[in-house]
Amino acid sequence: MANVLPIEKRVDVVRHLVEGASVRATSRLTDVSIPTVLSTLLRMGEGCDLLHNALVRDLDIREIQLDEIWSYVQKKQARVTAEDSPDHGDAYAYLAMARTKKLLVSYRVGKRDEANTRAFVADLRARLVTIPELSTDGWQSYPIAVGQSFGGAVDHAVIQKNYSKKGRADGQRHDHRYEPPRDPFITKKTAHGAPNLDRASTSHVERANLTVRMHVRRFTRLCNGFSKKIENHRAAVSLHVAWYNFCRVHESLRVTPAMEAGIASHVWSVQELVERALAAEPCAPPEPKKLAPPAPAPGEKHGAARELPNGKGWLRALPGGKGKPSAAPRAPTPPTVPPARVGTGDAPREPLPPPGTQLDLFAWRPRERQLSLFPRE
Repeated sequence: MANVLPIEKRVDVVRHLVEGASVRATSRLTDVSIPTVLSTLLRMGEGCDLLHNALVRDLDIREIQLDEIWSYVQKKQARVTAEDSPDHGDAYAYLAMARTKKLLVSYRVGKRDEANTRAFVADLRARLVTIPELSTDGWQSYPIAVGQSFGGAVDHAVIQKNYSKKGRADGQRHDHRYEPPRDPFITKKTAHGAPNLDRASTSHVERANLTVRMHVRRFTRLCNGFSKKIENHRAAVSLHVAWYNFCRVHESLRVTPAMEAGIASHVWSVQELVERALAAEPCAPPEPKKLAPPAPAPGEKHGAARELPNGKGWLRALPGGKGKPSAAPRAPTPPTVPPARVGTGDAPREPLPPPGTQLDLFAWRPRERQLSLFPRE
């Protein structure tokens, strides 16, 4: 008889992993060997990827925030040598989160480079059916990747955080990593389309990054719970995303993000997640579909929009441009002549002669009330 871990034990292992326990702690608490815990994690990560590809697609989501969360595999980047594996060192987890629905739409684990950024944005593009409004940080690869994947069918805002080692305005010292100067600290600019800069933000996805660090032991800062292999690291991220979307009830929504997005009808238990992931069949990633303009807000009319040829996006009529008429122009106010200084010895200026009068430049008249700074001999 094959040595197969019972389903109750698998559920117990997964329940500890998603709540932030390390592999060794999970092994001690569940009385399961460390290799078995790791093999269960890898199998669950593969199944959660299949579930994500099958269920998280064709989404009508307008506001999406993108961010990356740092971690490392085997050793930190400064310790990596030429003999080490290319997977060692920095390992960033890209996350794309719906602002209002709290759904983790897309994710990817890898180096923070242009190739992974393009793949991450392309996966996000394939899961949407509505022109989104993206908010990203100042990572330089985002505008290029967004432009290549979305073309003209996107509203993209860049939120740049200007970290500085200078002191605060009040003169107090600070740690620039955690307490940067507030003025000026955050600047927003438009990268594509016409995003609403007042609502552009990455605060919600950064709060989701905190949830990742609290529930995935491999992301806990300043500890020895880092990943030793990139495969285990990716499996841990996949398991967390599936548990976060389908099992964890969001405190502000009172339901799971999957229920809020309309892709689930009830709160999944950990056992249901394990059973569905282990029984998931191979599923290809979604293919990009034509993006449609977003639906108007309640009480507003649908704006005019026309699709451009060759899939280059949409020509949309945006609100604005109907300001109040400016007031009638006024004649400029003539400058006032400053009064003569009193007590400095300068006499009042004489009025200018009428126009056309020939001036005698060689005429000289001694000034009145001159101050004698030096006595005359």
